[in-house]
Amino acid sequence: MPNVLILGGRAPVALELARRFARRNWSVIVGDSMSCRLSSWSTSVTAAVRLPSPRFSPRAFVEALCRIIDVHGIELIVPTCEEVFYLSRYRHLLPDAARVAVADFETLDRLHSKWTFLELARECGADIPASERVGSLEDARAWARDQPVVIKPEYSRFGTHVRLYPQGIPVDAEPFELSAPWVVQRFCRGRELCSYSVVDRGKVLAHVAYRPAYRLAGSASFWFEACDVPAIRQFVDKLAARLDYTGQIAFDWIQSENGGVTVLECNPRAVSGVHLFGDDDDLPAALAGSATTCMSAGATAASMLGSVMLWAGGLQAFKAGQVASWWHDYRRARDVIAHPGDVAPWFGGLIDMGAFARVALRERCSLRQASTRDIEWDGQPMVVP
Repeated sequence: MPNVLILGGRAPVALELARRFARRNWSVIVGDSMSCRLSSWSTSVTAAVRLPSPRFSPRAFVEALCRIIDVHGIELIVPTCEEVFYLSRYRHLLPDAARVAVADFETLDRLHSKWTFLELARECGADIPASERVGSLEDARAWARDQPVVIKPEYSRFGTHVRLYPQGIPVDAEPFELSAPWVVQRFCRGRELCSYSVVDRGKVLAHVAYRPAYRLAGSASFWFEACDVPAIRQFVDKLAARLDYTGQIAFDWIQSENGGVTVLECNPRAVSGVHLFGDDDDLPAALAGSATTCMSAGATAASMLGSVMLWAGGLQAFKAGQVASWWHDYRRARDVIAHPGDVAPWFGGLIDMGAFARVALRERCSLRQASTRDIEWDGQPMVVP
């Protein structure tokens, strides 16, 4: 029985992958530097390991990974969250016996930057919004000239610090709270879409485009539905081949009324699209690089974070007067957390949320920021331990 180490066990996508690997007769070990009972309490998981923070303790992180690879006979390492950047940077320090499903660090940096990615996307033929890299709100205002814009840090995640100004930057807008570079873009109106793909040596082995229909405060989605957008797949094929990419990769898009798509940014890691593949789709083979054809999620497949859809989605629907459509969506989507015969992850997720809340209180940050604080990478120099 082959052994896989899935990192970022705090994330629902890690739970999804753990179940899929277990169904394919892999022995699943999950690892994280924070509480990850969401996945570790699953019946699909053989063992869970606590890791040092790759951001704050990189040497200890690498040493722990080496021990785990040796003790558990790990043959494949699959990151799901932003530990992917540290895993890529320190890949050469890990035993060669374990396949690490990540691209090289320089490529990940180019994709993670919301500025350098746009140039790469343009070179691959994608439509991109007019953009500029700025250092202050005054610079952004001078470039925008009262036009609708979006402003975001060059390196960020889950909509953190993103500013939407569909009527232009107001005169009383607050100065930037971060001293790092920011990117200002023309505001694109249309339908929000996302995509997720698994790639091995430039070849796309799994792909889905999907609609994030329900969101928390305009950021992370908790209900998603697959859709067929050929232009997105064509772009992913072209970019993957150009970079000779290996690993998971995701993109955010806007689809205009005429059907055209504009790519906004890239997330070179797992995202919610993982949940939309069918039970027979062999995602483990794609991540192991052994799949021979590309698998695609069926259009209209829908999944959700059930408890979040119930309370947050229900509240949104009540305020918007759309309870009937919300209830229809709730009933037709698959809950990705609580499965028949495997409900403990739902309770584990509550404990994880408590752990994130304690970090948020201690560090005086938001719950969302607390959930990624120990694994974030925002473009700063990364010293090899």
